[in-house]
Amino acid sequence: MHSDATMAADAITNADIAELLARESECTEGRAAKALRRASRAALMWPEEAGRLRDADRPFTELRAVGPFTARFISTWLREGTSVRERPPLRDGFLSYAQAREVVASHADWRTGLEGDLQMHTDETDGAASVEALVAAARALGHHYVAITDHSKTLRITNGMDETRLAAQGERIDALNATGMPTWALRAIEMDLTPEGAGDMDPSALAWLDFVLGAFHSKLRLREDQTERYLTALANPDVHVLAHPRGRIYNFRVGLSADWERVARRAAETGTALEIDAYPDRQDLDVDRLRVVAESGGWVSIGTDAHTPSELVFFEIGIAAAILAGLPRERILNYLPLRQLRECAGRIRARRHGDPAKRSVAMAGKRETIDTTPGKQGGSRYVRRDSGGRFSTDQVRAGRSVAQDRRVKAKNKAPKGMKDRGD
Repeated sequence: MHSDATMAADAITNADIAELLARESECTEGRAAKALRRASRAALMWPEEAGRLRDADRPFTELRAVGPFTARFISTWLREGTSVRERPPLRDGFLSYAQAREVVASHADWRTGLEGDLQMHTDETDGAASVEALVAAARALGHHYVAITDHSKTLRITNGMDETRLAAQGERIDALNATGMPTWALRAIEMDLTPEGAGDMDPSALAWLDFVLGAFHSKLRLREDQTERYLTALANPDVHVLAHPRGRIYNFRVGLSADWERVARRAAETGTALEIDAYPDRQDLDVDRLRVVAESGGWVSIGTDAHTPSELVFFEIGIAAAILAGLPRERILNYLPLRQLRECAGRIRARRHGDPAKRSVAMAGKRETIDTTPGKQGGSRYVRRDSGGRFSTDQVRAGRSVAQDRRVKAKNKAPKGMKDRGD
């Protein structure tokens, strides 16, 4: 965190500029406010420090989301210096891509043994590129494998996959791997988890996958402690990685709170990895909470959550967070060779499914009412689960009776490449 003291212009980083832009947006309105908010988020993605552009007499409009209007603010801050007070929780604990690159460059040994990226999305859900395009881009970055983790069926806004589509994608991935490409594509999924920790996919459809991420996408703005929610999710026998655990998004949502020491210890006991979602506006888990994970001795997984090939470069943010948190490389899944990674996932699955006590907590019931928009009208609806607590495979909206059940589609679809945000 930064003090209230005035900073020298040379010390102002992209992360500082992001905060200054966000604050400036709060002092204006309309299109100007929107442009400043967009530039604030983009500042976390700039590949080099804005100060270097100034030193090279290059225009700031080279930077993403910076036009002449925004460039004037950046020029003034770099020329005169300014004060950067402590950031609010909504924007605290985010590294810039430029900063992450410098951290990784100063720890070159961390590039050795790095094997792959364990979260990305294709155009079959809310991504903007094919499996083939993502694999090719990953190969160019030197990855030996990637996990294709499209969304599951309950997240309809992302055109999430049901069991049939997931199986068809798996066949295409197998065919791609059979061509002998040097970068292996893992059959995987980002499965939606209910607040009670139950998944929405038939376990038999998950059994042949290499890798399963579980993620919360609902009730992410609750203020109450959510420790029990995490502990229940970690008991789900189908999940290898708890993805973007807090559900935070830069300048949009603070994310969930919990007793992270208990969560990290339980994850270490179950063998479930906690994720570093390396996308710039997520960075979830953040460095402070990763230090707790490091002390627990548990596993960590790094994924870019990329929705376009160009976003795969943000993997360095995840590596930098691991370095700064003091995580040992031998506890990061991405440093396991492909064979060891698949064997590790297989052992975890076999151990959990062999012990009925570790199966998902059943949320069985004929029908129940859930509120998808807490505090607002219109979000109450009936849902149906199977005996394992998972949403039924036919994905209907359950009415008060079977006759009232009806199939529905999402009212809105997430534009390709825009990523899901949850509630």
